[in-house]
Amino acid sequence: MLTNKKRIYLSSPHMGGAEQKYIKVAFDTNWIAPLGANVDAFEEAIARYCGIKHVVALSSGTAAIHLALILLGVKPGDEVIASSFTFSATINPIVYLGATPVLVDSEPGTWNMDPDLLEEAIKGRRAQGAERRAQGKSHHSPLTAHRLPKAIIVVHLYGMPANMDRIMAIANKYDIPVIEDAAEALGSKYKGKQVGTFGKMGVLSFNGNKIITTSGGGALISDDKEMIDKARFLATQARDKAPHYQHSQIGYNYRMSNVLAGIGCGQMEVIDERVKQRRSNFSFYYENLKKYQGLKFLEEPDKSYFSNHWLTAVIIDAEITGITREDLQKQLEENNIESRPLWKPMHLQPVFSVYPTYLSGVSERLFQNGLCLPSGTGMTDEERQRVLEVLLKCIRKVC
Repeated sequence: MLTNKKRIYLSSPHMGGAEQKYIKVAFDTNWIAPLGANVDAFEEAIARYCGIKHVVALSSGTAAIHLALILLGVKPGDEVIASSFTFSATINPIVYLGATPVLVDSEPGTWNMDPDLLEEAIKGRRAQGAERRAQGKSHHSPLTAHRLPKAIIVVHLYGMPANMDRIMAIANKYDIPVIEDAAEALGSKYKGKQVGTFGKMGVLSFNGNKIITTSGGGALISDDKEMIDKARFLATQARDKAPHYQHSQIGYNYRMSNVLAGIGCGQMEVIDERVKQRRSNFSFYYENLKKYQGLKFLEEPDKSYFSNHWLTAVIIDAEITGITREDLQKQLEENNIESRPLWKPMHLQPVFSVYPTYLSGVSERLFQNGLCLPSGTGMTDEERQRVLEVLLKCIRKVC
């Protein structure tokens, strides 16, 4: 039976106070539609914060990935390597374009793309393409790779940076452009540099559960002006410069509205505090639970990594603890506390199970045993303590 206590959510939106000031300007000027002063200001704020030259604010992170792939020339029959341990929004745009996702498993330390498996995948796709050509079969199937993959999409999962030194070295070795899915990782850094700024393009998300939000929204970021200019053009229905409506390319309705960008402007004023608060949530859970054997948190492997700890994630070893992930989740839910299993890897998803994979078993084990704990920046000390008490009660029954 559920408690009558107020529900604690996994990651609720958290307003900073200045959002309505910017929204009021949009209403006062009647600039409600896409584009406008708030959009410009929001893009400039993101660029300054990330240390990147160019930003285009969009309707979602998914839209940003879709445009990034288009800009890299991904077409039907091409292959795109991507992290398997992620949300489906990372992979869907590959399929939108008729291309083939090649799913790569995780390394144990960061839970992100395993660099060794990445190189294995590149070599494997190249070898298979050569074999197909030798057999004269490469023109028969739209899903057959006849050259190297067109792009690599690496995800910074739950805010933890991927091993970007090794991933970029491998990508550069084979001259394959990298898209960084930093949807969960705004404010995270690798060797002091913001994630999303290592590859050709980076993707951000401002969905309602992210570290900052515009209700719904995203951004594509890059130091390549030509790429971002083209993304901006495509995202506004690819309207040609003409005195009438003229279109020479297929476009998309992907631009962010001036109203939502106003929320983003207010959120960017508190981004440093939001990162601090998420990291504080992680430290609270970690310091109070680290002594219990069989619990392992997603923590920074070394000082090269700085995670925003968007969500605090823990692995439960049932053989040691005597309890399962499901046991913990059930106890939390009975106390009106939301939690969530880790992402189900894409190679286990029915819709993606037919695609090529390079696996180690890491992401499957993480999925089977992992749980995301409430991590919102609006959590009070009392709420964090309430979550902890439920966890401790469950653990101490068997420990």
